Amino acid sequence: MKGGTIQISWHDGKPVLTLDFHPISGLLATAGADYDIKLWLINSGQAEKKVPSVSYQSSLTYHGCAVNTIRFSPSGELLASGADGGELIIWKLHPSETNQSWKVHKSLSFHRKDVLDLQWSPDDAYLISGSVDNSCIIWDVNKGSVHQILDAHCHYVQGVAWDPLAKYVASLSSDRTCRIYANKPQTKSKGVEKMNYVCQHVIMKADQQRGDETKTIKTHLFHDETLPSFFRRLSWSPDGSFLLIPAGSFKVSPTSEAVNATYVFSRKDLSRPALQLPGASKPVVVVRFCPVAFKLRGSSSEEGFFKLPYRLVFAIATLNSVYIYDTECVAPIAVLAGLHYAAITDITWSPNASYLALSSQDGYCTLVEFEDKELGEAVSISGLLLVLSLLNLPEPD
Repeated sequence: MKGGTIQISWHDGKPVLTLDFHPISGLLATAGADYDIKLWLINSGQAEKKVPSVSYQSSLTYHGCAVNTIRFSPSGELLASGADGGELIIWKLHPSETNQSWKVHKSLSFHRKDVLDLQWSPDDAYLISGSVDNSCIIWDVNKGSVHQILDAHCHYVQGVAWDPLAKYVASLSSDRTCRIYANKPQTKSKGVEKMNYVCQHVIMKADQQRGDETKTIKTHLFHDETLPSFFRRLSWSPDGSFLLIPAGSFKVSPTSEAVNATYVFSRKDLSRPALQLPGASKPVVVVRFCPVAFKLRGSSSEEGFFKLPYRLVFAIATLNSVYIYDTECVAPIAVLAGLHYAAITDITWSPNASYLALSSQDGYCTLVEFEDKELGEAVSISGLLLVLSLLNLPEPD
């Protein structure tokens, strides 16, 4: 593993607020406070045993405000970008024999204030966005219209996530709650079902034992609005079996100091955390699963909580460091610290798991390159996803 902060002018020295890898080509898109979206080609540094580098490809210019979030659709044909002032743009890829260009496809208008996070549905047909106006909106991308408004939060919505099995969406707010919505379709005329998400769980507090007493008290699970970040980006695992939620603040006992944590929720029970990953000195602001699954390494450790037939890898970013975990052991497999002078804002994995990239308020991005099979031997989980989706099963075996 080699990596470092790339010392170039990514966005004219202004904060880089978001980034995402294209799921097919592997181009890296970045965006930030200069209003532009930029596309970069990653150049491997393995042959010379150097840090990877980037080559500028093109800019997508349209926004009139800082761009807070960009996400490619699963097919790679569309790109969504959310910005200050409620701007939300869908870009469409127009391939040609010589190059590939992105053009504005649709402008989605309804949010009254800054869009902070967004996520695509697995079929590219819908998009969920979270905003400073305290709401989430599910958009029908083909129609370019609002499909459903989820407005139960009472403070900024700073993170949203769409279940890869299309049964759930989740939102995380600075009101100290995470809301899990389940799709309960409404039957319309002619027997057509209309997607309809209903709040199933409001995750806010956990029971805490009071010393030796039998009584319990409830303590908050998440940081309040004083968390020094506009982002609380959460993430589903690529197989849909787990949901990772950042911005955790966990107390071992009611009188103890709060510990920064990431919560792991199992699909089998989304009402409460299955476990928490503690230890970060700063609050956790972004979590992201690697899109590739790997063969088990046959670890002799009995500490594994996930019990999956394959290994998944994920990254957890605090304000100033990144922890890389896999699902076969409890301890992180790598820790990256001291990379930036200001807060980390986003993280993303390349489609083949060769690269991990992160952006920062200091105007720079860091690239980490993994050697061939360093993270493991890749295995396919698409067959499992398809079976689960067709059978509408609640969780993987």
